[in-house]
Amino acid sequence: MASNFNTYYDNIDSDFWRNLCVEKGVLRQYGKGELFAEEGRIAKYLGYIKSGSLKYVIYAPDGTEKVVGLEFAGEFVADFPFSFYGKKSRVSIVAVTHCEIYCISAREIATLMKSDEELYRKISETNIALFDTTYNRYIDMYIKSAQERYDELVEKHEDIFSIFSLKDIASFLNITPTYLSRLRNAKHSRVGL
Repeated sequence: MASNFNTYYDNIDSDFWRNLCVEKGVLRQYGKGELFAEEGRIAKYLGYIKSGSLKYVIYAPDGTEKVVGLEFAGEFVADFPFSFYGKKSRVSIVAVTHCEIYCISAREIATLMKSDEELYRKISETNIALFDTTYNRYIDMYIKSAQERYDELVEKHEDIFSIFSLKDIASFLNITPTYLSRLRNAKHSRVGL
């Protein structure tokens, strides 16, 4: 991986969050397709992904699944910060592969942040980093071509097609699977020249 896929990771104290999850959390197993969090329910955990990959999905009014986020081993997974405030999740977080995740209760973090100034500050910093990542992705949808977004995605995670389905990657890029196939074929043609 050239750099962290999720750029928020570069702007948070990842050691703090990893240690919190590993030291105070419980290692949980999630099978492929199992929900880490479910849309319309309060998410139970914040987790550090020891192994595996997950996707964040929302559903269009017609029931079509839309992938709005991807997480990999060595990163964090959460309905951040909504679960800490007892708010229902607007996304479902689904294991794409078998996952091992160190999970700490969101309720426990919510309680701790009331009396722990450092934790409260870390949550604030993480909120800003997550907003920055999300906002940049939103802006990129308008200023970058599908080819540019695809190239950046593959550059950051070369083996992404071995983890996620073509349909999931296309949804994340907000293009059709057919168009994604064309981009992939065009890239292979350019590389072969």
